[in-house]
Amino acid sequence: MIFQQFYLTCLAHASYLIGDETSRRAVVVDPQRDVGQYVAFAAERGLTITAVVLTHIHADFVAGHLALRDQVGATVHLGRRAAVEFAFHALGEGDVIDLGMVRLRTLETPGHTPEGISLVVAEGAAQPTAVLTGDTLFVGDIGRPDLLASVGVSADTLARDLFASLRKLAALPDAVKVYPAHGAGSMCGKNLGKETSSSIGQEKIGNYALNIRDEAAFIAAVTADQPEAPAYFGHDVALNKREHATAVQPSTAMDVSQFEAVIASGAQVVDVRDPAAFAGAHVIGAFNVGLRGQFAMWAGAVLDPARDIVVVADPGDQDETLIRLRRIGFDRVRGHLDGGMAALAGRLALVGGSRRIDAEDLGRRLQQADPPLVIDVRRHDEYANGNIPGSRNIPLQVLGRSLAGLPHDQEIVVHCAGGYRSAIAASVLSAHGFTVADLVGGYSAWKQQRR
Repeated sequence: MIFQQFYLTCLAHASYLIGDETSRRAVVVDPQRDVGQYVAFAAERGLTITAVVLTHIHADFVAGHLALRDQVGATVHLGRRAAVEFAFHALGEGDVIDLGMVRLRTLETPGHTPEGISLVVAEGAAQPTAVLTGDTLFVGDIGRPDLLASVGVSADTLARDLFASLRKLAALPDAVKVYPAHGAGSMCGKNLGKETSSSIGQEKIGNYALNIRDEAAFIAAVTADQPEAPAYFGHDVALNKREHATAVQPSTAMDVSQFEAVIASGAQVVDVRDPAAFAGAHVIGAFNVGLRGQFAMWAGAVLDPARDIVVVADPGDQDETLIRLRRIGFDRVRGHLDGGMAALAGRLALVGGSRRIDAEDLGRRLQQADPPLVIDVRRHDEYANGNIPGSRNIPLQVLGRSLAGLPHDQEIVVHCAGGYRSAIAASVLSAHGFTVADLVGGYSAWKQQRR
């Protein structure tokens, strides 16, 4: 058997290619939208990708099922309860994807979504060696059941399904390896572990959800304290359910006049440089989402997929930015500023800067008669584990929906754990006319300075 995990740190997303060394057939499970790595991996090993499986309709990224169908002729498989607009092969309980010696047996495991499935992997007559659990079972966590409440599927109903699904997975042999679709940092669970794989036995010991035996107690535990989901999740669910373009074109270079015209027409600007460079000089009104972090997730949280986008990047980073935006279904990218910020030299009406503050300075400011309002954009659980006294907790993924309650007549200082998320938050607030400073080094720097 050929078994390969592909891990995409930007989205904390794991996908898989499983191949049969006898038949040379292969299946790809939960692929990212840009599928070149799977095609290349298969070609290098003499494999033909005949099938592609989605364990469920993903919310946090656009999957590559249609791209693999179009590029290599793979048959698309989903759980039998999936409601989508394209043709697919339905998988129900016990159905098998037969690659030859390698077989993938379906377990219906709803709970995160109604159509969720897991795939038990075995070779020949041997006991199963692995299970691909999608977003049902993670390392140390489970899939959240609350994401479909807005379309009429209650969290309690899905949590009840999830309780039964986890019992089904727990019945597998302890030695079976667990390979989920996400790792630490994903918003598809509460607090996923850092490892990208585990085993049934390990999860029975260390996963809180597998150790709650009472259904009512389980439902209460898994529906409580879920983090706010980024607004783009609904957009991606809709895109994953329908036919969409799979061809990719390179980013279009724009001169300054073209760039200005697109902004004037209503396009949003995303600047993907690091926070220090952005603070020094940036296009007024731009959102700063650094390409060197979890770019796709946070770009999806602050940008509007229904509006055109133009990119400011260091030369050479524009095509990677385009790929990462496409991974979350932000396809309305008009192009990038040719030459980056250097192209705007002398165009002072377009350019502004932003303020950064260190922990020592913030400490002094908080003792003054007119202290700034400190906004902590970390998750609620991070805030509960330690915070700056008097600060207000507004997680970054909901900041854009929380602006009405913020003061325009008081300086705001934003921070996160280390500075990546707060740089994004500062740019969002600045773009909406607030007076804002970003705490360099975040809460970590604050704690260090207070020792």
